[in-house]
Amino acid sequence: MRTLKDAKIGETVRVTKVGGEGAIKRRIMDMGITKGVSIKVMKVAPLGDPIEITVRGYELTLRKADCQNIEVE
Repeated sequence: MRTLKDAKIGETVRVTKVGGEGAIKRRIMDMGITKGVSIKVMKVAPLGDPIEITVRGYELTLRKADCQNIEVE
């Protein structure tokens, strides 16, 4: 299982599953991160948290904890 947290800068990945429970999963899906969508990793902060991504044509910053709930290929 590979998560968004493991993706490298400049890499484009496809979401295979959105994990988490209740409000966490709903919040991730409300941001447009759903199964099958492509995500490009743009930047990672110096200490590794947060991670800036591009999804559905807009830029989004996610915490590492949220990225662990997003499985990718």
